[in-house]
Amino acid sequence: MKVVGIEAINVHAGAACLDVKKLAAHRNLDMNRFENLLMKEKTVALPYEDPITFGVNAARPIVDALSPEERDRIEMVISCTESSFDFGKSMSTYFHDQLGLNRNCRLFELKNACYSGIAGFQTAVNFILSQTSPGAKALVIATDVSRFMVEEGGSALTADWSFAEPSGGAGSVAMIVSDQPHIFQIDVGATGYYGYEVMDTCRPTADGDAGDSDLSLLSYLDCCENAYLEYAKRVEGADYKTSFDYLAFHAPFGGMVKGAHRNIMGKVTKTPLKEIEEDFQRRVMPGLDYCQRVANIMGATALLSLVSTIANGNFDTPKRIGCFSYGSGCCSEFFSGVVNKEGQERLLALGIKEKLDKRYELTIEEYEQLLINSNAVKFGTRNTKLDTTFISQARKALGEETLFLKEIKEFHREYEWIS
Repeated sequence: MKVVGIEAINVHAGAACLDVKKLAAHRNLDMNRFENLLMKEKTVALPYEDPITFGVNAARPIVDALSPEERDRIEMVISCTESSFDFGKSMSTYFHDQLGLNRNCRLFELKNACYSGIAGFQTAVNFILSQTSPGAKALVIATDVSRFMVEEGGSALTADWSFAEPSGGAGSVAMIVSDQPHIFQIDVGATGYYGYEVMDTCRPTADGDAGDSDLSLLSYLDCCENAYLEYAKRVEGADYKTSFDYLAFHAPFGGMVKGAHRNIMGKVTKTPLKEIEEDFQRRVMPGLDYCQRVANIMGATALLSLVSTIANGNFDTPKRIGCFSYGSGCCSEFFSGVVNKEGQERLLALGIKEKLDKRYELTIEEYEQLLINSNAVKFGTRNTKLDTTFISQARKALGEETLFLKEIKEFHREYEWIS
Protein backbone atom coordinates (compact mmCIF):
# COMPACT_ATOMS: atom_id res chain seq x y z
CA MET A 1 0.00 0.00 0.00
CA LYS A 2 1.32 3.45 -0.91
CA VAL A 3 2.17 5.62 2.12
CA VAL A 4 0.74 9.13 2.31
CA GLY A 5 0.10 11.78 4.92
CA ILE A 6 1.42 15.01 6.37
CA GLU A 7 5.03 15.78 5.50
CA ALA A 8 5.07 19.07 7.41
CA ILE A 9 2.50 21.10 9.33
CA ASN A 10 2.45 24.47 11.09
CA VAL A 11 0.06 26.78 12.94
CA HIS A 12 -0.24 30.55 12.94
CA ALA A 13 -2.54 31.93 15.63
CA GLY A 14 -2.06 35.64 15.11
CA ALA A 15 -0.47 38.45 17.05
CA ALA A 16 -3.12 39.17 19.70
CA CYS A 17 -5.25 37.22 22.13
CA LEU A 18 -7.84 37.83 24.83
CA ASP A 19 -8.45 36.15 28.18
CA VAL A 20 -11.95 34.79 27.62
CA LYS A 21 -12.76 34.49 31.32
CA LYS A 22 -12.30 38.25 31.62
CA LEU A 23 -14.49 38.72 28.54
CA ALA A 24 -17.22 36.48 29.95
CA ALA A 25 -17.22 38.41 33.22
CA HIS A 26 -17.32 41.70 31.30
CA ARG A 27 -20.35 40.49 29.30
CA ASN A 28 -22.07 39.31 32.52
CA LEU A 29 -22.36 35.74 31.25
CA ASP A 30 -23.33 32.86 33.52
CA MET A 31 -19.88 31.93 34.84
CA ASN A 32 -20.93 28.40 35.84
CA ARG A 33 -22.01 27.76 32.27
CA PHE A 34 -18.88 29.46 30.97
CA GLU A 35 -16.64 27.04 32.89
CA ASN A 36 -18.19 24.19 30.89
CA LEU A 37 -16.72 25.64 27.71
CA LEU A 38 -13.21 24.64 28.90
CA MET A 39 -11.79 27.76 27.22
CA LYS A 40 -8.86 29.93 28.30
CA GLU A 41 -7.92 32.35 25.51
CA LYS A 42 -9.00 33.28 22.01
CA THR A 43 -6.97 34.67 19.16
CA VAL A 44 -8.47 37.98 18.05
CA ALA A 45 -7.94 39.06 14.44
CA LEU A 46 -6.63 42.62 14.21
CA PRO A 47 -7.96 44.77 11.35
CA TYR A 48 -4.71 44.24 9.43
CA GLU A 49 -4.90 40.45 9.82
CA ASP A 50 -7.10 38.38 7.51
CA PRO A 51 -7.38 34.77 6.27
CA ILE A 52 -4.49 35.38 3.86
CA THR A 53 -2.06 36.68 6.49
CA PHE A 54 -2.93 33.81 8.82
CA GLY A 55 -2.51 31.26 6.04
CA VAL A 56 0.74 32.60 4.59
CA ASN A 57 2.33 33.00 8.02
CA ALA A 58 1.44 29.38 8.81
CA ALA A 59 2.72 28.05 5.47
CA ARG A 60 5.89 30.06 4.99
CA PRO A 61 8.16 28.20 7.47
CA ILE A 62 7.32 24.76 6.05
CA VAL A 63 7.54 25.92 2.43
CA ASP A 64 10.84 27.74 3.01
CA ALA A 65 12.28 24.56 4.54
CA LEU A 66 11.96 22.79 1.16
CA SER A 67 14.72 22.71 -1.42
CA PRO A 68 13.98 24.55 -4.71
CA GLU A 69 13.36 21.19 -6.37
CA GLU A 70 10.96 20.08 -3.61
CA ARG A 71 9.13 23.41 -3.67
CA ASP A 72 8.53 23.02 -7.41
CA ARG A 73 6.78 19.71 -6.75
CA ILE A 74 3.92 21.54 -5.00
CA GLU A 75 1.35 21.05 -7.74
CA MET A 76 -1.83 21.83 -5.80
CA VAL A 77 -2.73 24.62 -3.36
CA ILE A 78 -6.07 24.17 -1.61
CA SER A 79 -7.54 26.90 0.55
CA CYS A 80 -10.11 25.61 3.06
CA THR A 81 -12.30 28.26 4.65
CA GLU A 82 -15.68 29.75 5.43
CA SER A 83 -14.07 33.21 5.75
CA SER A 84 -13.34 33.99 2.12
CA PHE A 85 -13.75 37.62 1.04
CA ASP A 86 -14.64 36.93 -2.59
CA PHE A 87 -17.41 34.78 -4.06
CA GLY A 88 -15.31 33.84 -7.10
CA LYS A 89 -11.56 34.40 -6.70
CA SER A 90 -9.90 31.70 -4.64
CA MET A 91 -7.70 32.73 -1.71
CA SER A 92 -5.24 30.06 -2.85
CA THR A 93 -4.15 32.50 -5.60
CA TYR A 94 -2.92 34.90 -2.91
CA PHE A 95 -1.19 32.06 -1.05
CA HIS A 96 0.48 30.93 -4.25
CA ASP A 97 1.71 34.44 -5.01
CA GLN A 98 2.98 35.32 -1.53
CA LEU A 99 4.82 32.00 -1.22
CA GLY A 100 6.43 32.24 -4.68
CA LEU A 101 5.30 28.85 -5.92
CA ASN A 102 5.64 27.22 -9.35
CA ARG A 103 2.92 28.34 -11.78
CA ASN A 104 2.32 24.76 -12.92
CA CYS A 105 -0.08 24.37 -10.03
CA ARG A 106 -3.79 23.81 -9.37
CA LEU A 107 -5.27 26.60 -7.21
CA PHE A 108 -8.74 26.21 -5.74
CA GLU A 109 -10.87 26.66 -2.65
CA LEU A 110 -13.15 24.44 -0.56
CA LYS A 111 -16.01 25.53 1.67
CA ASN A 112 -17.89 23.21 3.99
CA ALA A 113 -18.16 24.95 7.34
CA CYS A 114 -15.76 23.45 9.90
CA TYR A 115 -15.23 20.29 7.83
CA SER A 116 -13.36 22.19 5.09
CA GLY A 117 -9.84 21.56 6.41
CA ILE A 118 -10.29 17.80 6.50
CA ALA A 119 -12.07 17.91 3.12
CA GLY A 120 -8.96 19.60 1.73
CA PHE A 121 -6.64 17.16 3.46
CA GLN A 122 -8.49 14.11 2.13
CA THR A 123 -8.61 15.65 -1.37
CA ALA A 124 -4.83 16.07 -1.23
CA VAL A 125 -4.37 12.53 0.13
CA ASN A 126 -6.30 11.09 -2.80
CA PHE A 127 -4.34 13.20 -5.28
CA ILE A 128 -1.10 11.72 -3.93
CA LEU A 129 -2.53 8.19 -3.87
CA SER A 130 -3.74 8.50 -7.48
CA GLN A 131 -0.10 8.75 -8.65
CA THR A 132 -1.18 10.87 -11.62
CA SER A 133 1.97 12.92 -10.90
CA PRO A 134 4.42 10.72 -8.95
CA GLY A 135 6.41 12.64 -6.34
CA ALA A 136 4.05 15.64 -6.34
CA LYS A 137 3.09 17.48 -3.17
CA ALA A 138 -0.04 19.40 -2.17
CA LEU A 139 -0.17 22.45 0.08
CA VAL A 140 -3.39 22.59 2.11
CA ILE A 141 -4.15 25.78 4.06
CA ALA A 142 -7.14 25.83 6.40
CA THR A 143 -7.74 29.40 7.54
CA ASP A 144 -10.69 31.03 9.27
CA VAL A 145 -11.54 34.21 11.15
CA SER A 146 -14.35 34.98 13.58
CA ARG A 147 -14.40 38.75 13.23
CA PHE A 148 -16.97 40.27 15.54
CA MET A 149 -17.93 43.80 14.53
CA VAL A 150 -20.06 46.60 15.90
CA GLU A 151 -22.40 48.07 13.29
CA GLU A 152 -22.75 51.82 12.99
CA GLY A 153 -24.93 53.12 15.78
CA GLY A 154 -24.48 49.90 17.74
CA SER A 155 -22.55 48.97 20.81
CA ALA A 156 -20.42 46.00 21.77
CA LEU A 157 -22.21 46.03 25.11
CA THR A 158 -25.58 45.46 23.46
CA ALA A 159 -24.48 42.91 20.85
CA ASP A 160 -26.18 39.56 21.49
CA TRP A 161 -23.19 37.28 20.93
CA SER A 162 -23.55 35.36 24.20
CA PHE A 163 -21.25 32.32 24.36
CA ALA A 164 -20.33 32.47 20.66
CA GLU A 165 -18.06 35.44 21.32
CA PRO A 166 -15.61 33.85 23.78
CA SER A 167 -15.39 30.65 21.70
CA GLY A 168 -14.86 32.27 18.27
CA GLY A 169 -11.18 32.48 17.34
CA ALA A 170 -8.94 33.10 14.34
CA GLY A 171 -5.99 31.26 12.87
CA SER A 172 -4.62 28.89 10.28
CA VAL A 173 -3.09 25.45 9.94
CA ALA A 174 -0.96 24.81 6.84
CA MET A 175 0.35 21.42 5.80
CA ILE A 176 2.26 19.75 3.01
CA VAL A 177 0.69 16.44 1.99
CA SER A 178 2.93 13.96 0.17
CA ASP A 179 4.26 10.41 -0.02
CA GLN A 180 6.77 11.33 2.72
CA PRO A 181 4.53 11.47 5.81
CA HIS A 182 7.15 12.51 8.36
CA ILE A 183 4.54 13.96 10.73
CA PHE A 184 1.36 11.89 10.32
CA GLN A 185 0.96 8.76 8.20
CA ILE A 186 -2.70 8.29 7.42
CA ASP A 187 -4.26 4.83 7.65
CA VAL A 188 -5.29 4.54 4.01
CA GLY A 189 -8.93 3.54 3.64
CA ALA A 190 -9.55 3.67 7.39
CA THR A 191 -12.27 6.29 7.47
CA GLY A 192 -15.95 6.69 8.17
CA TYR A 193 -17.99 9.65 6.95
CA TYR A 194 -21.51 10.70 7.80
CA GLY A 195 -23.63 13.67 6.76
CA TYR A 196 -27.11 15.02 6.14
CA GLU A 197 -28.96 18.34 5.80
CA VAL A 198 -29.52 20.19 9.06
CA MET A 199 -29.89 23.93 9.78
CA ASP A 200 -27.73 24.02 12.89
CA THR A 201 -25.30 26.89 12.22
CA CYS A 202 -24.64 28.84 9.03
CA ARG A 203 -23.37 32.13 7.59
CA PRO A 204 -26.36 33.52 5.70
CA THR A 205 -24.73 36.93 5.41
CA ALA A 206 -21.15 37.77 4.53
CA ASP A 207 -20.09 38.84 8.03
CA GLY A 208 -22.74 37.22 10.22
CA ASP A 209 -23.41 33.82 11.74
CA ALA A 210 -26.79 32.34 12.61
CA GLY A 211 -28.01 29.06 14.00
CA ASP A 212 -29.35 26.93 16.78
CA SER A 213 -26.65 26.06 19.31
CA ASP A 214 -28.65 23.23 20.89
CA LEU A 215 -29.33 21.65 17.49
CA SER A 216 -25.66 22.03 16.60
CA LEU A 217 -24.63 20.15 19.75
CA LEU A 218 -27.06 17.33 18.99
CA SER A 219 -25.88 17.10 15.38
CA TYR A 220 -22.24 17.04 16.47
CA LEU A 221 -22.94 14.20 18.93
CA ASP A 222 -24.93 12.26 16.32
CA CYS A 223 -22.24 12.64 13.67
CA CYS A 224 -19.38 11.77 16.00
CA GLU A 225 -21.05 8.51 16.99
CA ASN A 226 -22.15 7.51 13.50
CA ALA A 227 -18.94 8.51 11.71
CA TYR A 228 -17.02 6.34 14.18
CA LEU A 229 -19.46 3.44 13.74
CA GLU A 230 -18.94 3.64 9.97
CA TYR A 231 -15.16 3.64 10.54
CA ALA A 232 -15.59 0.51 12.70
CA LYS A 233 -17.53 -1.22 9.91
CA ARG A 234 -14.70 -0.61 7.46
CA VAL A 235 -11.76 -1.34 9.77
CA GLU A 236 -11.69 -4.90 11.05
CA GLY A 237 -11.13 -5.11 14.79
CA ALA A 238 -11.52 -1.37 15.41
CA ASP A 239 -12.25 -0.56 19.04
CA TYR A 240 -12.84 3.05 20.15
CA LYS A 241 -11.40 2.30 23.57
CA THR A 242 -8.24 0.40 22.59
CA SER A 243 -7.38 1.13 18.93
CA PHE A 244 -6.33 4.75 19.44
CA ASP A 245 -3.64 6.00 21.77
CA TYR A 246 -4.98 9.54 21.38
CA LEU A 247 -8.12 11.21 20.01
CA ALA A 248 -8.18 14.57 18.21
CA PHE A 249 -11.58 16.23 17.82
CA HIS A 250 -12.93 19.27 16.05
CA ALA A 251 -13.35 21.53 19.07
CA PRO A 252 -15.90 24.37 18.87
CA PHE A 253 -15.25 24.40 22.61
CA GLY A 254 -13.86 21.76 24.94
CA GLY A 255 -17.17 21.00 26.62
CA MET A 256 -18.70 19.81 23.34
CA VAL A 257 -15.77 17.45 22.80
CA LYS A 258 -16.11 16.11 26.33
CA GLY A 259 -19.79 15.37 25.73
CA ALA A 260 -19.11 13.58 22.43
CA HIS A 261 -16.35 11.45 23.95
CA ARG A 262 -18.54 10.56 26.95
CA ASN A 263 -21.41 9.66 24.62
CA ILE A 264 -19.36 7.15 22.59
CA MET A 265 -17.57 5.71 25.61
CA GLY A 266 -20.89 5.15 27.35
CA LYS A 267 -23.01 3.89 24.44
CA VAL A 268 -20.44 2.03 22.35
CA THR A 269 -17.87 0.76 24.85
CA LYS A 270 -20.12 0.66 27.96
CA THR A 271 -17.38 2.24 30.05
CA PRO A 272 -18.19 3.40 33.63
CA LEU A 273 -18.35 7.19 34.10
CA LYS A 274 -15.28 7.37 36.36
CA GLU A 275 -13.15 5.59 33.76
CA ILE A 276 -14.49 7.88 31.03
CA GLU A 277 -13.15 10.95 32.83
CA GLU A 278 -9.71 9.37 33.22
CA ASP A 279 -9.73 8.38 29.56
CA PHE A 280 -10.72 11.93 28.53
CA GLN A 281 -7.81 13.41 30.45
CA ARG A 282 -5.33 10.88 29.04
CA ARG A 283 -6.36 10.57 25.39
CA VAL A 284 -8.30 13.74 24.55
CA MET A 285 -6.92 16.63 26.62
CA PRO A 286 -3.53 16.70 24.84
CA GLY A 287 -5.41 17.71 21.69
CA LEU A 288 -7.44 20.40 23.45
CA ASP A 289 -4.46 22.30 24.84
CA TYR A 290 -3.91 24.55 21.79
CA CYS A 291 -7.65 24.74 21.07
CA GLN A 292 -8.22 26.17 24.56
CA ARG A 293 -5.76 28.95 23.73
CA VAL A 294 -6.86 29.81 20.17
CA ALA A 295 -10.61 28.99 20.30
CA ASN A 296 -12.65 27.72 17.37
CA ILE A 297 -10.99 28.39 14.00
CA MET A 298 -13.66 26.51 12.09
CA GLY A 299 -12.11 24.64 9.15
CA ALA A 300 -8.72 24.53 10.85
CA THR A 301 -9.82 23.38 14.31
CA ALA A 302 -9.67 19.61 13.80
CA LEU A 303 -6.16 20.05 12.41
CA LEU A 304 -5.21 22.32 15.32
CA SER A 305 -6.34 19.55 17.67
CA LEU A 306 -4.19 17.05 15.75
CA VAL A 307 -1.17 19.38 16.02
CA SER A 308 -1.81 19.84 19.76
CA THR A 309 -2.05 16.08 20.24
CA ILE A 310 1.28 15.50 18.48
CA ALA A 311 2.94 18.30 20.46
CA ASN A 312 1.69 17.14 23.86
CA GLY A 313 1.52 13.35 23.55
CA ASN A 314 4.12 10.69 24.29
CA PHE A 315 5.48 9.23 21.05
CA ASP A 316 8.53 7.34 22.27
CA THR A 317 6.95 4.48 20.34
CA PRO A 318 4.64 4.99 17.31
CA LYS A 319 1.08 5.85 18.37
CA ARG A 320 -2.22 5.84 16.51
CA ILE A 321 -4.47 8.92 16.66
CA GLY A 322 -8.18 8.78 15.92
CA CYS A 323 -9.43 12.05 14.41
CA PHE A 324 -12.95 13.45 14.16
CA SER A 325 -14.04 16.40 12.03
CA TYR A 326 -17.49 18.00 11.94
CA GLY A 327 -18.86 20.81 9.77
CA SER A 328 -22.29 22.31 10.30
CA GLY A 329 -24.93 21.70 7.74
CA CYS A 330 -23.58 18.93 7.99
CA CYS A 331 -20.71 16.59 7.11
CA SER A 332 -18.38 14.65 9.38
CA GLU A 333 -15.53 12.17 9.21
CA PHE A 334 -13.62 9.88 11.56
CA PHE A 335 -10.20 8.68 10.36
CA SER A 336 -6.86 7.67 11.82
CA GLY A 337 -3.13 7.75 11.36
CA VAL A 338 0.19 7.05 13.06
CA VAL A 339 2.75 9.43 14.57
CA ASN A 340 6.27 8.59 15.71
CA LYS A 341 8.99 10.39 17.69
CA GLU A 342 10.58 11.92 14.59
CA GLY A 343 7.26 13.49 13.65
CA GLN A 344 6.84 15.02 17.08
CA GLU A 345 10.39 16.39 17.05
CA ARG A 346 9.91 17.96 13.62
CA LEU A 347 6.71 19.62 14.82
CA LEU A 348 8.16 20.88 18.10
CA ALA A 349 11.08 22.45 16.22
CA LEU A 350 8.62 25.00 14.76
CA GLY A 351 8.01 26.50 18.23
CA ILE A 352 4.22 26.74 17.96
CA LYS A 353 3.64 26.89 21.73
CA GLU A 354 6.27 29.57 22.10
CA LYS A 355 4.52 31.71 19.48
CA LEU A 356 1.22 31.30 21.31
CA ASP A 357 2.96 32.56 24.44
CA LYS A 358 4.29 35.64 22.59
CA ARG A 359 0.90 36.96 21.47
CA TYR A 360 -0.04 40.37 22.81
CA GLU A 361 -2.86 40.15 25.38
CA LEU A 362 -5.53 42.72 24.63
CA THR A 363 -7.25 44.66 27.37
CA ILE A 364 -11.05 44.70 27.32
CA GLU A 365 -10.91 48.37 26.29
CA GLU A 366 -8.59 47.61 23.36
CA TYR A 367 -10.79 44.69 22.34
CA GLU A 368 -13.94 46.81 22.27
CA GLN A 369 -12.22 49.47 20.16
CA LEU A 370 -11.13 46.68 17.82
CA LEU A 371 -14.78 45.64 17.37
CA ILE A 372 -15.37 49.06 15.83
CA ASN A 373 -12.16 49.29 13.78
CA SER A 374 -12.67 45.84 12.21
CA ASN A 375 -15.47 47.31 10.10
CA ALA A 376 -12.71 48.62 7.82
CA VAL A 377 -12.21 45.14 6.34
CA LYS A 378 -15.73 43.75 6.31
CA PHE A 379 -16.86 41.74 3.31
CA GLY A 380 -17.12 43.78 0.12
CA THR A 381 -14.65 46.51 1.10
CA ARG A 382 -13.46 48.11 -2.13
CA ASN A 383 -10.80 50.58 -1.00
CA THR A 384 -9.17 51.13 2.37
CA LYS A 385 -5.76 51.73 3.93
CA LEU A 386 -5.24 50.01 7.25
CA ASP A 387 -4.19 51.98 10.31
CA THR A 388 -0.90 50.31 11.16
CA THR A 389 -0.58 52.32 14.39
CA PHE A 390 -3.66 50.66 15.90
CA ILE A 391 -2.39 48.44 18.75
CA SER A 392 1.04 48.63 17.11
CA GLN A 393 2.63 46.69 19.95
CA ALA A 394 0.75 43.61 18.78
CA ARG A 395 2.40 43.81 15.34
CA LYS A 396 5.78 43.39 16.98
CA ALA A 397 4.75 40.82 19.59
CA LEU A 398 5.90 37.71 17.73
CA GLY A 399 9.42 39.05 17.24
CA GLU A 400 9.78 37.75 13.68
CA GLU A 401 8.93 38.82 10.15
CA THR A 402 5.15 38.54 9.78
CA LEU A 403 2.78 39.24 6.90
CA PHE A 404 0.04 41.83 7.47
CA LEU A 405 -2.66 43.40 5.31
CA LYS A 406 -1.61 46.87 4.11
CA GLU A 407 -4.35 48.07 1.80
CA ILE A 408 -7.38 47.10 -0.25
CA LYS A 409 -7.29 48.80 -3.64
CA GLU A 410 -10.19 48.20 -6.00
CA PHE A 411 -10.97 44.98 -4.09
CA HIS A 412 -7.40 43.67 -4.52
CA ARG A 413 -5.61 42.99 -1.24
CA GLU A 414 -2.03 44.14 -0.83
CA TYR A 415 0.26 42.88 1.91
CA GLU A 416 3.56 43.75 3.58
CA TRP A 417 6.11 41.87 5.70
CA ILE A 418 6.81 43.54 9.06
CA SER A 419 9.71 42.61 11.33
